[in-house]
Amino acid sequence: MKKFAIIGAAGYIAPRHMKAIKETGNTLVAALDPYDGIGIMDSNFPEANFFTEFERFDRFVDKWSRKNGCKIDFISICSPNYLHDSHIRFALKSGADVICEKPLVLNPWNIEQLEEIEKETGKKTNNIFQLRLHPSMVALKQKVQNELKVNPSKVYDIDLTYLTSRGKWYFVSWKGDMSKSGGIATNIGVHFYDMLCWIFGDVIENVVHLKTPYTNAGGLILKHANVRWFLSVNQNYLPLKVKLAGQTTFRSIVVDGEEIEFSGGFADLHTRSYEEILKGNGFGLSEAYSSVETVSTIRNLAPIGLNGEYHPFCKKVIAKTYI
Repeated sequence: MKKFAIIGAAGYIAPRHMKAIKETGNTLVAALDPYDGIGIMDSNFPEANFFTEFERFDRFVDKWSRKNGCKIDFISICSPNYLHDSHIRFALKSGADVICEKPLVLNPWNIEQLEEIEKETGKKTNNIFQLRLHPSMVALKQKVQNELKVNPSKVYDIDLTYLTSRGKWYFVSWKGDMSKSGGIATNIGVHFYDMLCWIFGDVIENVVHLKTPYTNAGGLILKHANVRWFLSVNQNYLPLKVKLAGQTTFRSIVVDGEEIEFSGGFADLHTRSYEEILKGNGFGLSEAYSSVETVSTIRNLAPIGLNGEYHPFCKKVIAKTYI
């Protein structure tokens, strides 16, 4: 049984981590969050120590690890994006391995510094890249690998669309602050860029067509794919059939005209991620580099408008047509 601590226990994603800790037969000994309304812990780890101040959490981790050979094996990080770098550093220096939510960090140079701390401490940072474990994405990767063996120069045409409705609260929270979340492409898109690079190769060219508070859209040229992508938290851009079905999220990947179904299958992917990490098969710092560099570049690029190969949903934004 491994002993875990969690930073960011009251966040949206934290319950999936608690569930994964429990379902893999491990225990949570401490949790930290400045917000104290986390009754979710009662159905998972009611005996876990809880702190609302980092200083007291820090002291507990240090004292507890010195007592009778106790040791916190992993610290799971579910805090706001801009704090990940600092919290990973704390965890590694505390002698724990790390499991960190995406995005790992906001900028690629942070990864280089974390690599130095890993060398100093002998501990490892693991990313949650659940799309690499999604059955549809695993099957797509295998299909692409088989086709590239036959035709090594093949280049695929891809449309990636992800819309997930968010209310006004989103822009009042840290997620609406570019300096804290990294913006739309970072906050809701980083795992898609990871998946694309994992399957189709590194980024060669990166352009942005649109940037609004609600929407980012652009294009990527990868080693084996030309990608048009569209990400938004504005429910008005949902396809009509999705709205009529009462759904608030739309995920679509079209590869050479073929829709890849992956709307479901997400419920257990955090537990699967933990299972692989505990077996030593986690995705480390180097594997996060491409996606972090991609979103960092997107954040700093000026949009070029509807020029070149842009995603068809861009017209909804320009025309403000909600169909």
